[in-house]
Amino acid sequence: MSRRVSVEEAAALLRGADDILLLLHQYPDGDTIGSAYALALALTALGKRVRPACSDPIPRKYDYLTEGLTFASFTPQFICAVDVADTKLLGSLAETGKQADLCIDHHGTNVEYAANLLLDDSCGAAAMVVYAVIRALGVPLDRRMAECLYTGLATDTGCFKYPNTTPAAHRIAAELIEAGARYATINESMFDRKSRARMDLERLALAGMQYHFGGRCAVMVITNRMVEEAGASEDDMEGLAPLPRQIEGVWVGVTLRQKADGGFKASIRTGDKANAADIAAYLGGGGHRGAAGCAVNRPLSEAIDCVLEAVANRVDGITE
Repeated sequence: MSRRVSVEEAAALLRGADDILLLLHQYPDGDTIGSAYALALALTALGKRVRPACSDPIPRKYDYLTEGLTFASFTPQFICAVDVADTKLLGSLAETGKQADLCIDHHGTNVEYAANLLLDDSCGAAAMVVYAVIRALGVPLDRRMAECLYTGLATDTGCFKYPNTTPAAHRIAAELIEAGARYATINESMFDRKSRARMDLERLALAGMQYHFGGRCAVMVITNRMVEEAGASEDDMEGLAPLPRQIEGVWVGVTLRQKADGGFKASIRTGDKANAADIAAYLGGGGHRGAAGCAVNRPLSEAIDCVLEAVANRVDGITE
Protein backbone atom coordinates (compact mmCIF):
# COMPACT_ATOMS: atom_id res chain seq x y z
CA MET A 1 0.00 0.00 0.00
CA SER A 2 1.13 3.53 -0.74
CA ARG A 3 1.74 6.28 1.75
CA ARG A 4 -0.83 8.96 0.95
CA VAL A 5 0.75 12.37 0.56
CA SER A 6 -0.53 15.91 0.18
CA VAL A 7 0.24 18.27 -2.68
CA GLU A 8 2.87 19.97 -0.55
CA GLU A 9 4.47 16.65 0.43
CA ALA A 10 4.56 15.51 -3.21
CA ALA A 11 6.20 18.80 -4.18
CA ALA A 12 8.77 18.35 -1.41
CA LEU A 13 9.61 14.84 -2.66
CA LEU A 14 10.17 16.17 -6.17
CA ARG A 15 12.11 19.17 -4.93
CA GLY A 16 14.48 16.87 -3.06
CA ALA A 17 15.01 14.50 -5.99
CA ASP A 18 17.05 14.57 -9.18
CA ASP A 19 17.41 12.35 -12.23
CA ILE A 20 13.63 11.98 -12.28
CA LEU A 21 11.89 9.58 -14.65
CA LEU A 22 8.26 10.45 -15.41
CA LEU A 23 6.11 7.51 -16.54
CA LEU A 24 3.15 7.92 -18.91
CA HIS A 25 0.56 5.20 -19.49
CA GLN A 26 0.44 3.17 -22.71
CA TYR A 27 -1.81 4.39 -25.53
CA PRO A 28 -0.98 7.91 -24.29
CA ASP A 29 -3.78 10.47 -24.27
CA GLY A 30 -3.85 14.21 -23.75
CA ASP A 31 -3.99 13.99 -19.97
CA THR A 32 -1.01 11.72 -19.34
CA ILE A 33 1.04 13.53 -22.01
CA GLY A 34 0.08 17.04 -20.95
CA SER A 35 0.49 16.31 -17.25
CA ALA A 36 3.87 14.61 -17.58
CA TYR A 37 5.34 17.19 -19.93
CA ALA A 38 4.08 20.11 -17.84
CA LEU A 39 5.71 18.56 -14.78
CA ALA A 40 8.90 17.88 -16.76
CA LEU A 41 9.08 21.53 -17.79
CA ALA A 42 8.50 22.72 -14.23
CA LEU A 43 11.17 20.42 -12.80
CA THR A 44 13.60 21.44 -15.53
CA ALA A 45 12.99 25.07 -14.54
CA LEU A 46 14.15 24.09 -11.04
CA GLY A 47 17.41 22.73 -12.47
CA LYS A 48 16.40 19.07 -12.26
CA ARG A 49 17.37 16.42 -14.78
CA VAL A 50 14.11 14.83 -15.87
CA ARG A 51 12.88 12.59 -18.67
CA PRO A 52 9.33 11.50 -19.64
CA ALA A 53 8.98 7.88 -20.77
CA CYS A 54 6.15 5.98 -22.47
CA SER A 55 5.96 2.46 -23.88
CA ASP A 56 4.13 3.78 -26.96
CA PRO A 57 4.96 6.65 -29.33
CA ILE A 58 3.40 10.03 -28.61
CA PRO A 59 0.75 10.66 -31.33
CA ARG A 60 1.71 13.35 -33.83
CA LYS A 61 -1.29 15.49 -32.90
CA TYR A 62 0.57 16.35 -29.68
CA ASP A 63 3.69 17.60 -31.45
CA TYR A 64 2.91 21.13 -30.28
CA LEU A 65 3.57 19.95 -26.71
CA THR A 66 6.77 18.03 -27.37
CA GLU A 67 8.52 19.58 -30.36
CA GLY A 68 11.94 21.03 -29.68
CA LEU A 69 12.21 19.46 -26.25
CA THR A 70 15.24 17.33 -25.43
CA PHE A 71 15.88 15.46 -22.21
CA ALA A 72 19.11 14.10 -20.75
CA SER A 73 19.92 10.42 -20.57
CA PHE A 74 20.56 9.16 -17.03
CA THR A 75 20.00 6.29 -14.64
CA PRO A 76 16.82 7.26 -12.76
CA GLN A 77 17.17 8.02 -9.07
CA PHE A 78 13.47 8.87 -8.62
CA ILE A 79 10.50 7.50 -10.54
CA CYS A 80 7.16 9.31 -10.72
CA ALA A 81 4.12 7.94 -12.57
CA VAL A 82 1.57 10.46 -13.83
CA ASP A 83 -2.08 9.57 -14.55
CA VAL A 84 -1.34 5.84 -14.13
CA ALA A 85 -3.72 3.90 -11.88
CA ASP A 86 -2.02 0.51 -12.25
CA THR A 87 1.37 -0.72 -13.46
CA LYS A 88 -0.52 -2.89 -15.97
CA LEU A 89 -1.25 0.33 -17.85
CA LEU A 90 2.45 1.01 -18.41
CA GLY A 91 2.94 -1.62 -21.10
CA SER A 92 6.61 -2.53 -21.46
CA LEU A 93 7.46 -0.16 -18.57
CA ALA A 94 5.35 -2.10 -16.05
CA GLU A 95 8.36 -3.44 -14.14
CA THR A 96 9.81 0.06 -13.93
CA GLY A 97 6.48 1.27 -12.56
CA LYS A 98 6.67 -1.21 -9.69
CA GLN A 99 9.67 0.77 -8.44
CA ALA A 100 7.83 4.11 -8.50
CA ASP A 101 8.63 6.49 -5.68
CA LEU A 102 5.59 8.66 -6.37
CA CYS A 103 2.34 8.46 -8.31
CA ILE A 104 0.27 11.54 -9.13
CA ASP A 105 -3.22 10.50 -10.16
CA HIS A 106 -6.95 11.22 -10.20
CA HIS A 107 -8.34 7.69 -10.58
CA GLY A 108 -10.29 6.38 -7.62
CA THR A 109 -9.36 2.87 -8.77
CA ASN A 110 -5.62 3.46 -8.23
CA VAL A 111 -4.13 0.22 -6.85
CA GLU A 112 -1.51 2.05 -4.74
CA TYR A 113 1.60 0.53 -6.28
CA ALA A 114 3.91 3.51 -5.71
CA ALA A 115 5.73 4.19 -2.45
CA ASN A 116 3.91 7.54 -2.21
CA LEU A 117 0.56 8.46 -3.74
CA LEU A 118 -0.91 11.88 -4.41
CA LEU A 119 -4.49 11.09 -5.40
CA ASP A 120 -7.43 13.43 -5.84
CA ASP A 121 -10.34 11.65 -7.50
CA SER A 122 -12.48 14.79 -7.33
CA CYS A 123 -10.37 16.16 -10.19
CA GLY A 124 -11.60 15.62 -13.73
CA ALA A 125 -8.03 15.26 -15.00
CA ALA A 126 -4.59 14.45 -13.65
CA ALA A 127 -3.60 17.82 -15.09
CA MET A 128 -5.51 19.48 -12.25
CA VAL A 129 -3.44 17.62 -9.66
CA VAL A 130 -0.19 18.38 -11.49
CA TYR A 131 -1.22 22.04 -11.71
CA ALA A 132 -1.45 22.11 -7.90
CA VAL A 133 1.97 20.45 -7.58
CA ILE A 134 3.57 22.97 -9.95
CA ARG A 135 2.06 25.79 -7.92
CA ALA A 136 3.43 24.20 -4.73
CA LEU A 137 6.87 23.95 -6.37
CA GLY A 138 6.74 27.72 -6.85
CA VAL A 139 7.38 27.54 -10.59
CA PRO A 140 5.64 30.31 -12.58
CA LEU A 141 3.44 28.97 -15.37
CA ASP A 142 4.75 29.81 -18.82
CA ARG A 143 2.83 29.38 -22.07
CA ARG A 144 4.19 25.92 -22.82
CA MET A 145 3.38 24.56 -19.36
CA ALA A 146 -0.08 26.13 -19.59
CA GLU A 147 -0.73 24.49 -22.96
CA CYS A 148 0.33 21.09 -21.62
CA LEU A 149 -2.00 21.41 -18.65
CA TYR A 150 -4.86 22.83 -20.73
CA THR A 151 -4.57 19.89 -23.14
CA GLY A 152 -4.82 17.39 -20.29
CA LEU A 153 -7.74 19.20 -18.71
CA ALA A 154 -9.70 19.70 -21.93
CA THR A 155 -9.24 16.17 -23.24
CA ASP A 156 -10.22 14.39 -20.02
CA THR A 157 -13.32 16.55 -19.55
CA GLY A 158 -14.41 16.24 -23.19
CA CYS A 159 -13.80 19.94 -23.78
CA PHE A 160 -15.62 20.65 -20.49
CA LYS A 161 -18.75 18.69 -21.49
CA TYR A 162 -18.41 15.60 -19.26
CA PRO A 163 -19.90 15.33 -15.76
CA ASN A 164 -16.37 15.40 -14.28
CA THR A 165 -16.15 19.09 -15.22
CA THR A 166 -16.20 21.08 -11.98
CA PRO A 167 -16.06 24.78 -11.11
CA ALA A 168 -12.42 24.19 -10.16
CA ALA A 169 -11.73 22.86 -13.66
CA HIS A 170 -13.07 26.06 -15.20
CA ARG A 171 -11.10 28.22 -12.76
CA ILE A 172 -7.86 26.40 -13.59
CA ALA A 173 -8.62 26.62 -17.32
CA ALA A 174 -9.04 30.38 -16.95
CA GLU A 175 -5.63 30.67 -15.28
CA LEU A 176 -4.04 28.58 -18.03
CA ILE A 177 -5.56 30.80 -20.69
CA GLU A 178 -4.29 33.85 -18.82
CA ALA A 179 -0.83 32.23 -18.84
CA GLY A 180 -0.95 32.09 -22.64
CA ALA A 181 -2.49 28.73 -23.54
CA ARG A 182 -3.83 28.90 -27.11
CA TYR A 183 -7.12 27.30 -26.13
CA ALA A 184 -8.96 27.82 -29.43
CA THR A 185 -6.16 26.21 -31.44
CA ILE A 186 -5.90 23.31 -28.98
CA ASN A 187 -9.67 22.73 -28.94
CA GLU A 188 -9.81 22.67 -32.73
CA SER A 189 -6.90 20.24 -32.95
CA MET A 190 -8.24 17.93 -30.23
CA PHE A 191 -11.96 17.92 -31.00
CA ASP A 192 -12.77 19.29 -34.46
CA ARG A 193 -10.07 18.20 -36.90
CA LYS A 194 -10.01 14.65 -38.32
CA SER A 195 -8.00 13.02 -41.07
CA ARG A 196 -9.70 11.34 -44.01
CA ALA A 197 -8.39 8.00 -42.74
CA ARG A 198 -10.03 8.68 -39.38
CA MET A 199 -13.36 9.44 -41.07
CA ASP A 200 -13.11 6.22 -43.09
CA LEU A 201 -12.37 4.27 -39.91
CA GLU A 202 -15.40 5.81 -38.18
CA ARG A 203 -17.57 4.83 -41.16
CA LEU A 204 -16.43 1.21 -40.98
CA ALA A 205 -16.85 1.01 -37.22
CA LEU A 206 -20.25 2.70 -37.11
CA ALA A 207 -21.56 0.43 -39.85
CA GLY A 208 -21.12 -2.55 -37.53
CA MET A 209 -22.54 -0.96 -34.37
CA GLN A 210 -24.41 -3.50 -32.20
CA TYR A 211 -27.26 -2.71 -29.81
CA HIS A 212 -28.14 -4.76 -26.75
CA PHE A 213 -30.53 -4.61 -23.81
CA GLY A 214 -33.24 -2.84 -25.77
CA GLY A 215 -30.78 -0.29 -27.16
CA ARG A 216 -29.44 0.72 -23.75
CA CYS A 217 -25.99 -0.64 -24.56
CA ALA A 218 -24.15 0.03 -27.82
CA VAL A 219 -20.99 -1.86 -28.79
CA MET A 220 -18.63 -0.61 -31.50
CA VAL A 221 -15.79 -2.81 -32.74
CA ILE A 222 -12.56 -1.63 -34.35
CA THR A 223 -10.56 -4.51 -35.80
CA ASN A 224 -7.03 -4.45 -37.14
CA ARG A 225 -8.48 -5.17 -40.57
CA MET A 226 -10.64 -2.02 -40.37
CA VAL A 227 -7.62 0.05 -39.40
CA GLU A 228 -5.68 -1.34 -42.35
CA GLU A 229 -8.56 -0.81 -44.78
CA ALA A 230 -9.00 2.80 -43.69
CA GLY A 231 -5.26 3.45 -43.83
CA ALA A 232 -5.46 4.78 -40.29
CA SER A 233 -2.50 5.27 -37.97
CA GLU A 234 -2.24 5.35 -34.20
CA ASP A 235 -2.78 9.10 -34.41
CA ASP A 236 -6.28 8.47 -35.74
CA MET A 237 -7.42 6.31 -32.81
CA GLU A 238 -7.94 8.81 -30.02
CA GLY A 239 -11.45 10.08 -29.45
CA LEU A 240 -13.29 7.07 -30.88
CA ALA A 241 -14.43 5.69 -27.53
CA PRO A 242 -17.19 8.27 -26.84
CA LEU A 243 -19.06 7.59 -30.11
CA PRO A 244 -21.36 4.74 -28.94
CA ARG A 245 -22.43 6.66 -25.83
CA GLN A 246 -23.48 9.63 -27.98
CA ILE A 247 -26.41 7.66 -29.39
CA GLU A 248 -29.78 8.63 -27.96
CA GLY A 249 -31.09 6.15 -25.41
CA VAL A 250 -27.73 4.48 -24.78
CA TRP A 251 -26.75 4.08 -21.13
CA VAL A 252 -23.50 2.21 -21.75
CA GLY A 253 -21.27 2.71 -24.78
CA VAL A 254 -18.47 0.21 -25.36
CA THR A 255 -15.68 0.43 -27.91
CA LEU A 256 -13.68 -2.76 -28.48
CA ARG A 257 -10.39 -2.00 -30.17
CA GLN A 258 -8.34 -4.94 -31.35
CA LYS A 259 -4.73 -5.11 -30.22
CA ALA A 260 -1.77 -6.46 -32.14
CA ASP A 261 -2.02 -9.80 -30.32
CA GLY A 262 -5.64 -10.24 -31.40
CA GLY A 263 -7.22 -9.46 -28.05
CA PHE A 264 -9.24 -6.32 -27.38
CA LYS A 265 -9.05 -3.16 -25.31
CA ALA A 266 -12.50 -2.18 -24.06
CA SER A 267 -13.27 1.50 -23.51
CA ILE A 268 -16.50 2.05 -21.58
CA ARG A 269 -18.46 5.29 -21.44
CA THR A 270 -21.60 5.83 -19.37
CA GLY A 271 -24.11 8.49 -18.38
CA ASP A 272 -25.84 8.92 -15.04
CA LYS A 273 -27.63 5.55 -15.20
CA ALA A 274 -24.46 3.43 -15.02
CA ASN A 275 -20.96 3.41 -13.55
CA ALA A 276 -18.23 2.67 -16.10
CA ALA A 277 -15.66 1.92 -13.39
CA ASP A 278 -17.89 -0.80 -11.91
CA ILE A 279 -18.29 -2.45 -15.31
CA ALA A 280 -14.57 -2.29 -16.01
CA ALA A 281 -13.72 -3.61 -12.53
CA TYR A 282 -15.84 -6.72 -13.23
CA LEU A 283 -13.41 -7.40 -16.08
CA GLY A 284 -10.25 -6.56 -14.15
CA GLY A 285 -9.96 -2.94 -15.26
CA GLY A 286 -10.78 0.43 -13.76
CA GLY A 287 -11.29 4.11 -14.33
CA HIS A 288 -13.92 6.70 -13.48
CA ARG A 289 -17.69 6.65 -13.14
CA GLY A 290 -18.18 8.03 -16.65
CA ALA A 291 -15.14 6.56 -18.40
CA ALA A 292 -13.20 3.37 -17.76
CA GLY A 293 -11.37 0.61 -19.56
CA CYS A 294 -10.01 -2.91 -19.41
CA ALA A 295 -8.36 -5.60 -21.49
CA VAL A 296 -10.47 -8.45 -22.86
CA ASN A 297 -8.05 -10.99 -24.26
CA ARG A 298 -10.57 -13.17 -26.06
CA PRO A 299 -11.72 -13.70 -29.65
CA LEU A 300 -14.25 -11.08 -30.75
CA SER A 301 -17.48 -12.99 -30.09
CA GLU A 302 -16.26 -14.03 -26.64
CA ALA A 303 -15.04 -10.51 -25.90
CA ILE A 304 -18.49 -9.11 -26.66
CA ASP A 305 -20.12 -11.77 -24.47
CA CYS A 306 -17.76 -10.90 -21.59
CA VAL A 307 -18.57 -7.21 -21.85
CA LEU A 308 -22.31 -7.84 -21.99
CA GLU A 309 -22.06 -10.10 -18.93
CA ALA A 310 -20.27 -7.32 -17.06
CA VAL A 311 -22.89 -4.77 -18.09
CA ALA A 312 -25.76 -7.06 -17.07
CA ASN A 313 -24.15 -7.75 -13.69
CA ARG A 314 -23.21 -4.17 -12.85
CA VAL A 315 -26.01 -1.97 -14.27
CA ASP A 316 -29.32 -2.13 -12.42
CA GLY A 317 -32.38 -2.25 -14.65
CA ILE A 318 -30.56 -2.49 -17.96
CA THR A 319 -32.07 -5.90 -18.75
CA GLU A 320 -35.64 -4.72 -18.22
